[in-house]
Amino acid sequence: MTADLADVVAATTLTVAGVAAMHGGEFGEIATYLPGRKVVGIRIDSQRCDIHISAAYPSDVNGVARGVRHAVQPLVSVPVSVTVEDIIDPGSTS
Repeated sequence: MTADLADVVAATTLTVAGVAAMHGGEFGEIATYLPGRKVVGIRIDSQRCDIHISAAYPSDVNGVARGVRHAVQPLVSVPVSVTVEDIIDPGSTS
């Protein structure tokens, strides 16, 4: 996997309606580690592409996950798994 692929998958994910942000998982373990940086919320290997996100409130969480899978699947040659880790209210100030 190239670094470019992780960046492209993250950028594509963020364009899907209802995706508020990428999410690193409970302990920040979901990431692609690259020299000097990491791409949070994306883990791609020879078996699968894991994507972890925060969805915007209100949204259809299942629909957002389907949208991410639909947008990303053409970019990778492995199955795409999407996990919605959190729901974020974009209008909230806290």
